[in-house]
Amino acid sequence: MDLRTASRRQVLLTNLAAITVGLAFFAVTLVMPQLLQLPESTGYGLGMSMVTTGICASSLGLAMMAVAPLAARLSAVRGQKFTLMTGLALFAVAYLTGTAQMGAVWQIVIVAALAGGGVGMAYSVMPALILDAVDPSESGAANGLNSLMRSIGTSVSSAVVGVVLASTAQPMGSVEVPTLVGFRTSFLIAAGAALLGLALATFLPGRKGSAAK
Repeated sequence: MDLRTASRRQVLLTNLAAITVGLAFFAVTLVMPQLLQLPESTGYGLGMSMVTTGICASSLGLAMMAVAPLAARLSAVRGQKFTLMTGLALFAVAYLTGTAQMGAVWQIVIVAALAGGGVGMAYSVMPALILDAVDPSESGAANGLNSLMRSIGTSVSSAVVGVVLASTAQPMGSVEVPTLVGFRTSFLIAAGAALLGLALATFLPGRKGSAAK
């Protein structure tokens, strides 16, 4: 891929936003299963089985599928920049809500659904933002780079959340388990990443400028 293409404002900002989306997205997939399955004796675990946890986690994927058509319509009416910003705002709302609402299964399901809506909107519109800013001959390489940026975000998220949960763990019998402080800190980090992505997205060209090469 021509590095001059990668440095174009729309391509560069979309790729940077992709890192923040990946970072924010992976936090809920790491926190939610542990929080749901930890025993109630911890004082904050919900004591759910693996099957129930999987059913609750499905709200994340179902929300992603549900918002895909909405994201397309929103992009057609308000533009791709607005759709990306909406997705990132949903992420921030999800995680900020999650820091205070972790005491019941339905609360975790709502947080996961909001996060799923955020990632569904953000991921669905980023390829279009890239395609609008590059020549057709570079579309494959440009979107491949964007996918790499998303993977970098998820990889960083797993490392950061893992460190946070491990460093705040407390002993429980013969093992150490993550604490509520660790879960909340992880959500705050994810919310910060979403807000950073939202700030980056504000500098993307608007609807008329998006096609400029």
